[in-house]
Amino acid sequence: MTTLSWPAAWAIARRDLHRRFRGLRLLLVSLFLGVGALAAIGSLTGAIRSELSERGREILGGDIEVEIYQRSLNEEEAAALAELGTVSGGTRMQAMIATDSAAAPIELKAVDELYPLVGEVLLADGRTVGAPPEGLAWIAQGAAERLSLNPGDSFKLGSQMVEVGGIIAEEPDRLSEGFSLGPTVIVAERLPYEAGLIAPGSMYQSKYRVDFDSLRDAQGVTEDLEERFPTSGFDYRTADRASPGADRFVSRMGEFLTLVGLAALVIAGIGIGGGVASYLDARRNSIATLKILGATSRDIARIYALQVGAAATAGALAGLVAGVLVTPVLGYALGSLLPVRTGVLVDPGALLRAMGFGLLVALVFAAPPLLRARHFPAMALMRARVAPLGQNWRSLLVPVGGGLAGIVLLALVGAPQPGLSALFLGGAVVLLGLLTLLGWAIRRLAIRLPRARNPLLRNALANLHRPGAQTGALVTALGFGLSAFVLLAAIQTSVDANIQRSVPQQAPDFFVLDIPREGTERFETTVRIESPYADIRLVPNLRGAVLAYGPRDAMVVVHELEELPEGAWPLRGERGLTYSDVPMEGSTVTQGQWWAADHDGEPLVSIDEDFARAIDLKIGDYLTVGLLGVERTARIANFRRIDWDSMGFNYAIVFSPNALADAPHNLAATIDIPTGAPSGQLLRDLVREFPSSSVIEVGEVLQEARTILEQVGIAILAAASVAVLAGIAVLLGAIAAARASRLYDNVILRVLGASRKQLLLLQLLEYGLLALLLAGVALVLGSTLAWLVVVQLFEFDWLPDWARILAVLGAGLVLVMAFALGGSLPLLRAKPAQALRSL
Repeated sequence: MTTLSWPAAWAIARRDLHRRFRGLRLLLVSLFLGVGALAAIGSLTGAIRSELSERGREILGGDIEVEIYQRSLNEEEAAALAELGTVSGGTRMQAMIATDSAAAPIELKAVDELYPLVGEVLLADGRTVGAPPEGLAWIAQGAAERLSLNPGDSFKLGSQMVEVGGIIAEEPDRLSEGFSLGPTVIVAERLPYEAGLIAPGSMYQSKYRVDFDSLRDAQGVTEDLEERFPTSGFDYRTADRASPGADRFVSRMGEFLTLVGLAALVIAGIGIGGGVASYLDARRNSIATLKILGATSRDIARIYALQVGAAATAGALAGLVAGVLVTPVLGYALGSLLPVRTGVLVDPGALLRAMGFGLLVALVFAAPPLLRARHFPAMALMRARVAPLGQNWRSLLVPVGGGLAGIVLLALVGAPQPGLSALFLGGAVVLLGLLTLLGWAIRRLAIRLPRARNPLLRNALANLHRPGAQTGALVTALGFGLSAFVLLAAIQTSVDANIQRSVPQQAPDFFVLDIPREGTERFETTVRIESPYADIRLVPNLRGAVLAYGPRDAMVVVHELEELPEGAWPLRGERGLTYSDVPMEGSTVTQGQWWAADHDGEPLVSIDEDFARAIDLKIGDYLTVGLLGVERTARIANFRRIDWDSMGFNYAIVFSPNALADAPHNLAATIDIPTGAPSGQLLRDLVREFPSSSVIEVGEVLQEARTILEQVGIAILAAASVAVLAGIAVLLGAIAAARASRLYDNVILRVLGASRKQLLLLQLLEYGLLALLLAGVALVLGSTLAWLVVVQLFEFDWLPDWARILAVLGAGLVLVMAFALGGSLPLLRAKPAQALRSL
């Protein structure tokens, strides 16, 4: 028997294929969502990574950056950097600028005449400039708006009057500077010293960028510097890691978005399988007729594979177009956080990868129903209503096995996190297997249950295990759909709770840095004049790096550690240090004893209990810190539990006064004024009386932090919603497919005298039983996946609101029942005689 050629098979397929893809719309929608998500994700993250990579030197301002707190380089350190190439140095610190009528906190950036080594500073008037001349400043738009400053106007910085030389339009190294507590003001290198802002004990950072004079390995250079200056307190950054915060955020978000895209495709695959099975079931008479007329099994496979392939290609292409078109919106939303070009972003590799994923998923899930139709004789197809078709599983090895191998290969090759992708795909296979097993278990349980007396309940249970029952497909669809609802609710409530916890509603009104120790009484007097009932808290404020820890005879040297222990964040660079006679407010001693108020013996130190646990410290161990190039060692006297939720002074490391009091330092303060009291005049008074101090308005900082966290939360929720949409689409498709298979049963029941009300209750009972059984499964699956996203991927705390999650799950159950009711209405309207003639 001659097999149809591909063109002939396409001619038949095209005639039978509806121009609007009727019957295959679930396949189209599923692929559209999955491929569109992957296309947008791949294009956006690819563009951001490319931008970070290409602009790494510009973002950093050189090939490497060396940062140190509260001092400049000594001669030996400066000579070591000069050996590498051209060095540009400067300082960064919090400061205040003021006019006669207003004051504002700013991030002061003092730079030398070589700034910027890489890139250009662009002013709003179109000028390209370098470091400002003496007496001038380039100021950010935020500072200009806050103080109503224009070019040519003057403001006071410390003890100096400075003229606005221009408004900054583009600052090449802005992203590498990290989070700031105010808009940027760029001045000449010597100005902070001349203005009295920098003195022994002042809180500032010295930054040195190096432009290599020859090709060098930046990572190797930093390792050599670490070995040469192990106790210097240097923090290093290289051009390929110019903005670790942004790079880490992109990496985490990229991983999450990729998982969302893969999840959408896996869920879409279920919809594809159900949609193709339903489509071929509706065409079983056509398939049988073609076989009777002489079509071979290969002909059938070619005709309907072409139809499914055409629909899959159309859905995938539409997804690619939608994914590309949505990138400008995503770029605009993330433009303030990340370096991403505006406009349409096209990454050919990402688009091909998304298309490949979509078509391979379509192959894996569409192959079983296609091969089932191919391998059965015409009469078996005709009897499919009463004798459902089986499946020759051996025939699936090539298409399904090959498709799965292609998906795994595509997920692993070129993936930023191949291990994560592999873990996810393995988990998806296990999850599908569990839901399949659960569907089988529900059918077996329905068979073994005693016959119910209520006829509706009896028929509802029978519908779960009768020949041709859609229980397996419904269990999978309901399981994924309800799990998606729980996933979204758990992520949302945890992110919201983290925002509330990380950015508290109650906090001091002002933080004040660099208060001279001899000016304590004058500071309190200044505050009391304007706000007599203000709550003032003053503490010593120093910075240092932990150099070593552990038993006296076996101390662990920090710079020799290959990797920092989990939770040992105080070992990373320099941290805030203080000393106190009494336990710090907001902390509780949990082990050991606090030292006496007049302690003058061996220097002692108190450690945060979580930090101590992370590096396995014991009471009686020792801790060595580097402070302004000098080492200080103290014995651990106690551990404390710290209330990190407060916005007060929370120091992980607190020393006895005799350990640090002789080191150069200033004080820091919090000021909490009565609710509703005006704060503007107090701010101006503090700037006038303490020009070298920095006053930070906490409200604005909290609002900015809250805005950033909310942006991240919205991005996470928007991405997770793609999986929810895919779950809803699959759920609707499964109900639609089940409805098509129920038409014959409902017509027979109508002929036997069943009323429409009874048929409707029968449908609701069946779906209600399945939904209730799967609600618990969805709660476990959805919350587990949400925990992995929130805790393991984004490293937030797991703070779900279970009441809201259960409410969302309940809403999901109501939605399922509404879908079931909507899917049943066409069955109730079907006329028995007409339906029987069409079967």
